[in-house]
Amino acid sequence: MENKNSQPKNDLLWNVLSFVMIAAILGAVVIFLSIFTNPNSAMNPFPPFTLPEAIVLPTNRPTFPATWTATVAPSTATPAPPTADVPVVSATPAEVGTPSPTETQPPPTGGYAFATQTDPASISSVLYRPEWGCEWMGLAGNAVDLQNSPVRGIRVQVGGYLGAAKIDLLSLTGTALQYGQAGYEFTLAEKPVASTGKLWVQLLDQSDLPLSDKIYFDTFSACEQNLIIINFKQVRK
Repeated sequence: MENKNSQPKNDLLWNVLSFVMIAAILGAVVIFLSIFTNPNSAMNPFPPFTLPEAIVLPTNRPTFPATWTATVAPSTATPAPPTADVPVVSATPAEVGTPSPTETQPPPTGGYAFATQTDPASISSVLYRPEWGCEWMGLAGNAVDLQNSPVRGIRVQVGGYLGAAKIDLLSLTGTALQYGQAGYEFTLAEKPVASTGKLWVQLLDQSDLPLSDKIYFDTFSACEQNLIIINFKQVRK
């Protein structure tokens, strides 16, 4: 009889406990939902950190006119006139030199610094080239300055035609000392050949500018005339 009466009491106790557990669960759910929807609720034991108020910067900006043009006040100062005297250069015609009345040598026709001392002369080369005999024909000479001193290093050019052959030769004064300290010499042919006014000789400076006129000369077929001599002399500076 005692076991039967205690059974309902145990069931009632478990029912009450179950109801309490369900009520506690429902309460916890309600509290959880309340805190979830409102974190700042008083039931939240860990409320969120409150952020400070945001600082709002002013949006007003200074305004400027649409266009701005710089203006410069005109200067009223006037420049002072120069006090220094400016020299005035007046051009005067250069004096033209006139030949000295005591000058014995007239200037060359072309106005060059050198002219021939005498007319071209034809002699035998045996006097200077005895070893060549009649198997040679050439041109030679010498060059002196106003004081009759030898002038070495002047370019001497020979040009023209000897028969059908074109002649274009170049040498320097002072390279053939048998004709003087400023002597020169050219080989024109291997034997005497006659020609009239077909060959010329001329003095040049180091820039190939003429120092004398072109001196034309004749050649001859005779062995006694196989060397042409043309000497130059300075006639002006």
